[in-house]
Amino acid sequence: MVTDIMPLRRIDHLRFFVGNARQSAYFYRNAFGFDVVGYGGLETGLRNEAGYVLRQGDITFVLASPLREDHPGNARLAKHGDGVQDIAIEVDDVAGSYESALSRGAIGITPPSKLEDEFGIYKTASILAYGDTTHTFMNRDEYDGVFAPGYLPLDPERYGSRRFHPAYLTSIDHLVGNVEEGQMDKWVGFYERVMGFSQLAHFDDKDISTEYSALMSKVVQSGSGRIKFPINEPAEGLKRSQIEEYLEFYGGPGVQHIALATNDIIKTVTTLRDNDVSFLRVPQTYYDLLPQRIGYIEEDINCLAELGILVDRDEEGYLLQIFTKPVEDRPTVFFEIIQRHGSQSFGKGNFKALFEAIEREQYLRGTL
Repeated sequence: MVTDIMPLRRIDHLRFFVGNARQSAYFYRNAFGFDVVGYGGLETGLRNEAGYVLRQGDITFVLASPLREDHPGNARLAKHGDGVQDIAIEVDDVAGSYESALSRGAIGITPPSKLEDEFGIYKTASILAYGDTTHTFMNRDEYDGVFAPGYLPLDPERYGSRRFHPAYLTSIDHLVGNVEEGQMDKWVGFYERVMGFSQLAHFDDKDISTEYSALMSKVVQSGSGRIKFPINEPAEGLKRSQIEEYLEFYGGPGVQHIALATNDIIKTVTTLRDNDVSFLRVPQTYYDLLPQRIGYIEEDINCLAELGILVDRDEEGYLLQIFTKPVEDRPTVFFEIIQRHGSQSFGKGNFKALFEAIEREQYLRGTL
């Protein structure tokens, strides 16, 4: 019988550190359909930064920005631009999880603490992951506020009363991290040793390659299977891979993309396109060959082709997926929209078409 050395409930939220949290919240509200449900800043007692809490389905993003010159995050912004600073994981026992992680080699960032206000007690602690990305262990079983102490429900007047269109997103399917060449196995080992993850899949440079570039990837998952982290590293190729481009412009390892699940990808992508979200496209020949490669699917292939949605199948079923272009000026963070019909894989059959589409964008940027 396998023992889960660190029981983890789920990804509770992602904390993005950004240059202007108010404007970023407006973007994710109007482009991706998130509700802006909470605010922390000078009016709520936070003196050094402002933050907005966004929710859709079971997904929570926290967007935070510095308010003062001496905020330690200013150096992070100069190095990385906007990006994911912290992956927060809900646990039963914050102190126990933190001490357990440190006993197996994790580096502590913030020791266990209890934050308290009129809504209850919010427990938190954090450790270092790849680059300067962190994992926060948190628990709000005794907390009834909108998010955490220092945050209050958002005043509707701050964004106006116009009703926006939600994008039918339900949860975080997986998070992809990019690390330097030769470091993938180190971080796979970290998640296995420190947090009790196991390896779910392995893709080498033969699986993920084009004429010009290649990468390698391993996928680790938590003991419960609810949390999945693919870890990518560049592989040798004729030109610069997307991973190398990311590492250059992000200034080191970090979260490359966030896969968001939906139960109706056609409705979701239609909404996002109407909201001016930009997606990668593959050639029409991809769809001409799709029926013989995939077999029967419930969706209309002509509709998928019009929207640019990709399809892949494994022994458990099939999945549909599509990738946005980077959502920052730097070619770093982007999103995947995914719907699973039984398949628990990651679209191996789409790798070549997808990476050729990414390379076309790199060529336009002059970074291939």
